[in-house]
Amino acid sequence: MAVLHLWQVWCSAGVIFCVIEMFTPAMFFLNLGFACFVAAVAAAMGLAAIYQVITFAIFSAIFLIWLRPLLIKKRKSDNPETVEMYIGKTANVIETVDANNGRIAVFGEEWQAKSLNGEVIEKGQQVKIIKNDSIVMFVVPVE
Repeated sequence: MAVLHLWQVWCSAGVIFCVIEMFTPAMFFLNLGFACFVAAVAAAMGLAAIYQVITFAIFSAIFLIWLRPLLIKKRKSDNPETVEMYIGKTANVIETVDANNGRIAVFGEEWQAKSLNGEVIEKGQQVKIIKNDSIVMFVVPVE
């Protein structure tokens, strides 16, 4: 029977965090994944498990404080016109939009949406995109 070594467990956790980051682009789990890989190196060097956990905690904090802001800034500066091209455009409501959630379709893409003024906008209606916050579009109904 195969036995997993601690460095393999740390690497597996790092890969899982990186996969989670792909589905939640918040630049949070990626930092934890990187910290797992550093802890895997500590494990491969033979450090005790408690020191591996301490290494993970320290590097998680370092990456979250130092690397996350750099990654977020890089992501925003990579393609600033991408989000701007949606502002002012008309979209179709594909899932009822209210102050907390909903979905719209614009340019053949689906986006999370929230009503800018809090009103409920039913599926099938047209909306105008007013602003965005990360991956959420704020919309108002088209009159």
